[in-house]
Amino acid sequence: MLRTLAIRDFVIVDTIELEFSAGFTVFTGETGAGKSILIDALALTLGGRGDASMVREGAQKADISAEFSCNAETTAWLTDKDFTSEDGQLIVRRVIDNAGRSKAYVNGITASATQLRELGELLVDIHGQHAHQTLLKSDAQRNLLDMQGGLQADTAEVARLYKQWRNIAKQREEFEQNAKNILQERERLEWQVGELNKLRLKKGEWEAINQEHNRLAHAASLLEGAQEAADTIAESDHPLLSQVSGLLQRLSKLEEFDSKLKPVIESLDSARINLQECSYALNDYLGRVELDPARLREVEARVESLHSTARRFHVEPDNLIDELEHLNSQLQQLSGASDIESLKKQEEQAQENYLQLAKKLSAQRQVVAQDLGSAVTTAMQDLSMSGGRFTIELPACEPSATGLEQIEFMVAGHAGVQVRPLAKVASGGELARISLAISVITSCATATPTLIFDEVDSGIGGGVAEVVGRLLKRLGQDRQVLCVTHLPQVASQGNQHFEVSKTQKAGKTYSQIAALDSKQRVEEIARMLGGLEITATTRKHARELLAL
Repeated sequence: MLRTLAIRDFVIVDTIELEFSAGFTVFTGETGAGKSILIDALALTLGGRGDASMVREGAQKADISAEFSCNAETTAWLTDKDFTSEDGQLIVRRVIDNAGRSKAYVNGITASATQLRELGELLVDIHGQHAHQTLLKSDAQRNLLDMQGGLQADTAEVARLYKQWRNIAKQREEFEQNAKNILQERERLEWQVGELNKLRLKKGEWEAINQEHNRLAHAASLLEGAQEAADTIAESDHPLLSQVSGLLQRLSKLEEFDSKLKPVIESLDSARINLQECSYALNDYLGRVELDPARLREVEARVESLHSTARRFHVEPDNLIDELEHLNSQLQQLSGASDIESLKKQEEQAQENYLQLAKKLSAQRQVVAQDLGSAVTTAMQDLSMSGGRFTIELPACEPSATGLEQIEFMVAGHAGVQVRPLAKVASGGELARISLAISVITSCATATPTLIFDEVDSGIGGGVAEVVGRLLKRLGQDRQVLCVTHLPQVASQGNQHFEVSKTQKAGKTYSQIAALDSKQRVEEIARMLGGLEITATTRKHARELLAL
């Protein structure tokens, strides 16, 4: 449930902070006062698209934040996305600067617009004033029917299975048309893989074989250099090790005369130890290194083989094994694709999988269509459409990603006429009433805690408006319902009433909003009933509507 909404520097809003309660809340005010701006601000906070034009003229940025109470589903989402707070609250914030840059936060943690939209779908369901126009589109009708029946998961799976089926069918068709080309390509790949397999490639071999080649090719120089170093250190007429030891002994005797020689002596002792270790290491090295012309020839041949093969395949020698894996993958895919019988079996299985679930979805849609049709038909009787009927037809069509049938909303505005497609309903008032009935009924099937109706009662008046008000108030007994309305019959049903108005400050127009008490509600309802001039009669009528 929406608890608070704070708006700063948004369009013509300077600063507004609102607190909301459960039940049915209405917003009223003169045309152009900014009633729908509140809905736009909330929609923006929950991931709607924003731009620099939304920042109030002269301001640096627009800043909107909304606080919600959490249900189990919302809490689970926050936990999964690491947006939980210590006190269990949920605060969503959106900031847009005058350059159009946008930032979003959930409980003070940076969030993406996609995450805001995901969260918004769990918190708020907005029915805009043009909802009836959207309902004229076949896609919107199908989505609404599937949502009413909770069939979104099956719908998504049907689309996935259809795509899988058609991809295999396309693969099979392409193979049948290009069998010769595919066969030639497979033969080419098989030859290339065979050539690389002959080399018996190993990971890291190129680096290892080059190191071994360098060692074998310079074995004589290595032996000569190592022997010379070993002799210089320990085996020559005047070996370094003996000279350092002699110096160490002499300076050690002199240390008793001057302790400042101690660091020098320590360094010489360290040098003596290091020279001794070098001598041992060189002797060990000389014992292991030997000239091996035969092995050198083998290594040179291997280097040449790898290098020449790499040139033919236009890759670096150390990438040969990656090239082999890539070619093997291509060959495997092509081999599977070239098996026409296997492809036909896969296609048949994919088609069967699709049809099985699509038929199940069709049966579920039939049940939901009957229930929704009956519910809307009943609601139409209360909306001055006595004898009217609403049905949902599901004519069969060619298999598609959306299933085996089309979805078409059909309506008869009154008794004695045939149902026709909703898109062909001539009366805008009828269309608005049917759209509102559908919106209210389908809202009952969702778990969204907050429902917003933005002037969905346009085109409605008189006694029908009072029925609409009662419908929304009854809906508010189970959910939080917010409604922007221009009808006094609807506004009078609200449990909470806000008035939106415009004011002038320093030559600029601002929108402001105030919660109305009982006396103020009478004045506002009277204004809505009688226009600019409020009389005792309109006030009396207002009190009657408010049942005061």
